[in-house]
Amino acid sequence: MSKQQALLEAGKADLDLVLISPNAKPPVARIMDYGKYRFEQQKKQKESRKNSKTVSVKEIRLSPTIEGNDFDTKLKHVQKFLTKEGAKVRVSIRFRGRAITHKELGQQVLEKMADATSDIATVISKPKMEGRSMFLMLAPKSDKDKKKN
Repeated sequence: MSKQQALLEAGKADLDLVLISPNAKPPVARIMDYGKYRFEQQKKQKESRKNSKTVSVKEIRLSPTIEGNDFDTKLKHVQKFLTKEGAKVRVSIRFRGRAITHKELGQQVLEKMADATSDIATVISKPKMEGRSMFLMLAPKSDKDKKKN
Protein backbone atom coordinates (compact mmCIF):
# COMPACT_ATOMS: atom_id res chain seq x y z
CA MET A 1 0.00 0.00 0.00
CA SER A 2 1.08 3.59 -0.36
CA LYS A 3 2.78 5.57 2.36
CA GLN A 4 -0.28 7.83 2.86
CA GLN A 5 -2.62 4.85 3.16
CA ALA A 6 -0.28 3.12 5.64
CA LEU A 7 -0.10 6.28 7.77
CA LEU A 8 -3.92 6.50 7.79
CA GLU A 9 -4.20 2.84 8.85
CA ALA A 10 -1.67 3.38 11.64
CA GLY A 11 -3.51 6.50 12.80
CA LYS A 12 -6.84 4.64 12.93
CA ALA A 13 -5.32 1.85 15.02
CA ASP A 14 -3.52 4.45 17.23
CA LEU A 15 -0.16 2.77 16.44
CA ASP A 16 3.09 3.82 14.76
CA LEU A 17 4.30 3.15 11.23
CA VAL A 18 7.87 1.80 11.56
CA LEU A 19 10.21 1.42 8.59
CA ILE A 20 11.73 -2.09 8.85
CA SER A 21 14.00 -2.26 5.79
CA PRO A 22 14.28 1.00 3.85
CA ASN A 23 16.65 -0.37 1.17
CA ALA A 24 14.25 -3.10 -0.02
CA LYS A 25 12.25 -2.66 -3.24
CA PRO A 26 9.58 -1.67 -2.22
CA PRO A 27 10.55 -0.48 1.29
CA VAL A 28 9.05 -2.58 4.08
CA ALA A 29 7.17 -0.89 6.93
CA ARG A 30 5.19 -2.27 9.84
CA ILE A 31 2.36 -0.94 11.96
CA MET A 32 3.19 -1.43 15.66
CA ASP A 33 3.43 0.23 19.05
CA TYR A 34 6.99 1.55 18.81
CA GLY A 35 7.30 2.37 22.53
CA LYS A 36 6.35 -1.18 23.49
CA TYR A 37 8.77 -2.55 20.86
CA ARG A 38 11.68 -0.48 22.25
CA PHE A 39 10.83 -1.55 25.82
CA GLU A 40 10.91 -5.23 24.83
CA GLN A 41 14.24 -4.78 23.02
CA GLN A 42 15.81 -3.14 26.09
CA LYS A 43 14.41 -5.91 28.29
CA LYS A 44 16.03 -8.55 26.04
CA GLN A 45 19.37 -6.71 26.17
CA LYS A 46 19.28 -6.55 29.99
CA GLU A 47 18.45 -10.25 30.17
CA SER A 48 21.31 -11.19 27.85
CA ARG A 49 23.75 -9.06 29.87
CA LYS A 50 22.56 -10.69 33.09
CA ASN A 51 23.02 -14.19 31.67
CA SER A 52 26.44 -13.46 30.17
CA LYS A 53 29.46 -14.57 32.10
CA THR A 54 32.61 -12.46 32.23
CA VAL A 55 35.80 -14.47 32.29
CA SER A 56 38.72 -12.87 34.03
CA VAL A 57 42.35 -13.72 33.41
CA LYS A 58 44.60 -14.12 36.45
CA GLU A 59 48.37 -14.13 36.14
CA ILE A 60 50.91 -16.15 38.11
CA ARG A 61 54.58 -15.30 37.72
CA LEU A 62 57.28 -17.91 38.17
CA SER A 63 61.04 -17.93 37.75
CA PRO A 64 62.94 -20.56 35.77
CA THR A 65 64.81 -21.62 38.90
CA ILE A 66 61.79 -21.97 41.22
CA GLU A 67 62.15 -24.36 44.15
CA GLY A 68 59.72 -27.17 44.98
CA ASN A 69 57.86 -25.55 47.89
CA ASP A 70 57.48 -22.26 46.03
CA PHE A 71 56.16 -24.15 43.02
CA ASP A 72 53.62 -25.97 45.21
CA THR A 73 52.41 -22.64 46.66
CA LYS A 74 51.98 -21.16 43.18
CA LEU A 75 50.24 -24.37 42.07
CA LYS A 76 47.70 -23.99 44.90
CA HIS A 77 47.00 -20.42 43.76
CA VAL A 78 46.46 -21.59 40.18
CA GLN A 79 44.13 -24.37 41.32
CA LYS A 80 42.11 -21.88 43.41
CA PHE A 81 41.77 -19.50 40.45
CA LEU A 82 40.65 -22.31 38.16
CA THR A 83 38.18 -24.05 40.49
CA LYS A 84 36.67 -21.43 42.80
CA GLU A 85 36.82 -18.34 40.60
CA GLY A 86 36.47 -20.06 37.23
CA ALA A 87 39.08 -17.72 35.77
CA LYS A 88 41.59 -18.37 33.05
CA VAL A 89 45.17 -18.37 34.29
CA ARG A 90 48.20 -17.01 32.50
CA VAL A 91 51.35 -18.58 33.89
CA SER A 92 54.41 -16.51 32.99
CA ILE A 93 58.11 -16.90 33.47
CA ARG A 94 60.28 -13.80 33.27
CA PHE A 95 63.89 -14.40 32.27
CA ARG A 96 66.34 -12.00 33.87
CA GLY A 97 69.97 -11.53 32.92
CA ARG A 98 71.72 -14.63 31.61
CA ALA A 99 68.78 -16.90 32.43
CA ILE A 100 67.41 -16.26 28.93
CA THR A 101 70.11 -18.54 27.52
CA HIS A 102 68.39 -21.47 29.28
CA LYS A 103 64.87 -21.23 27.86
CA GLU A 104 64.44 -24.98 28.24
CA LEU A 105 64.38 -24.56 32.06
CA GLY A 106 61.42 -22.21 31.78
CA GLN A 107 59.74 -24.55 29.32
CA GLN A 108 60.13 -27.43 31.78
CA VAL A 109 58.60 -25.40 34.64
CA LEU A 110 55.59 -24.45 32.49
CA GLU A 111 55.09 -28.04 31.32
CA LYS A 112 55.28 -29.19 34.94
CA MET A 113 52.53 -26.66 35.81
CA ALA A 114 50.39 -27.87 32.90
CA ASP A 115 50.83 -31.51 33.99
CA ALA A 116 50.04 -30.69 37.63
CA THR A 117 46.77 -28.97 36.66
CA SER A 118 45.77 -31.38 33.86
CA ASP A 119 42.88 -32.81 35.92
CA ILE A 120 41.15 -29.42 36.35
CA ALA A 121 42.48 -27.34 33.44
CA THR A 122 42.96 -27.44 29.70
CA VAL A 123 45.92 -25.80 28.01
CA ILE A 124 44.71 -23.02 25.72
CA SER A 125 48.11 -22.05 24.36
CA LYS A 126 51.36 -23.95 24.62
CA PRO A 127 54.38 -22.23 26.20
CA LYS A 128 55.69 -19.53 23.88
CA MET A 129 58.22 -16.73 24.13
CA GLU A 130 57.34 -13.05 23.94
CA GLY A 131 60.35 -10.86 24.48
CA ARG A 132 62.01 -11.88 27.75
CA SER A 133 58.96 -13.77 29.02
CA MET A 134 57.42 -17.18 28.34
CA PHE A 135 53.67 -17.71 28.72
CA LEU A 136 51.22 -20.58 29.15
CA MET A 137 47.42 -20.11 29.16
CA LEU A 138 45.17 -22.43 31.19
CA ALA A 139 41.36 -22.51 31.29
CA PRO A 140 39.10 -24.45 33.64
CA LYS A 141 37.80 -27.70 32.20
CA SER A 142 34.16 -27.68 31.19
CA ASP A 143 31.75 -30.34 32.44
CA LYS A 144 32.01 -32.16 29.10
CA ASP A 145 35.80 -32.38 29.40
CA LYS A 146 35.56 -33.69 32.98
CA LYS A 147 33.16 -36.48 31.95
CA LYS A 148 35.54 -37.68 29.23
CA ASN A 149 38.32 -38.33 31.75
